Amino acid sequence: MTAPQARYTYAIVSPVKDEEKHVERTIRSVLSQTARPVRWIIVDDGSRDRTPQILENTIRGIDWIHLLRIHRDGKRELGITEIRAFSAGYELLKDVPHDFVVKLDCDVELQPEYFQRMLERFANNRRLGIASGAFLEQHEGKWVFIRMPGYHASGASKMVRAECFRQIGGFVHRKGWDTIDEIRARALGWGTERFQDLTFLHLKREGSASGFVYSNLLEGEIDYMTGSSQPFFILKALHRMVTRRPRIAAGMVLLWGFLKPLLRRSPRLVTSAEADAYRRLLNDRLRDGFRRLLRVRTRLIEHAYPPSD
Repeated sequence: MTAPQARYTYAIVSPVKDEEKHVERTIRSVLSQTARPVRWIIVDDGSRDRTPQILENTIRGIDWIHLLRIHRDGKRELGITEIRAFSAGYELLKDVPHDFVVKLDCDVELQPEYFQRMLERFANNRRLGIASGAFLEQHEGKWVFIRMPGYHASGASKMVRAECFRQIGGFVHRKGWDTIDEIRARALGWGTERFQDLTFLHLKREGSASGFVYSNLLEGEIDYMTGSSQPFFILKALHRMVTRRPRIAAGMVLLWGFLKPLLRRSPRLVTSAEADAYRRLLNDRLRDGFRRLLRVRTRLIEHAYPPSD
């Protein structure tokens, strides 16, 4: 690396549970990084498969990788348990100087220059607080680029500037932690970004651990708890009804996930000011989407009815 990113240091915390199929590929890809972390804490959160043995065999003799094992029962509250494991690992970084912290899942595979290029992006933007690359998943035997908003950093490989992490109070132990962190960061003047040209592989499909129903319910609940724009959410649910399988059902389950806390008048996890700023961001996405549709419509009309000479 060249200055100034060469002076930056980062540490990784990886919560992992039952990832015997993927964890070794994640470890090998981190070992191959051109910019190595100062410390990597891997938190085995009560795995019941061969994950612990694979971890011990693969990291043996590597002094900058530390393994923390948490013994708990088999019950796992998706969306919360992993971030509690992350926090347990992060405690071990208190005496380790670092400029950035990375929350890295153990079902990903990174290009060798992934973290070097991430540090370069942060070096070029001192107000960038949270960022990630974009990921590809295997669908029907093909690697497919997963589209998400440009401001949303993937929770599977999320790099956070240490100062930003302190200011937002770390990751909250609640469902939707990887949206709440960005809402709080943006409210404090930090930028958040997902670099579409910097990619990594997500070795299993997002939501596969929880199943179709729970993952859609959870997403709807998170949309409510983070103060999502209601017009944006309604269009999102309608879009899901026609684009996701099973059609209709996917959008209906998402909608029910939003309505349950709404009907209970559950408190939101962000302040009114943070929710207002987040709604403006989502409504801006709506306006941008409508503008793109209008441009497409105009081009189609011009193509169908070219001006006569």
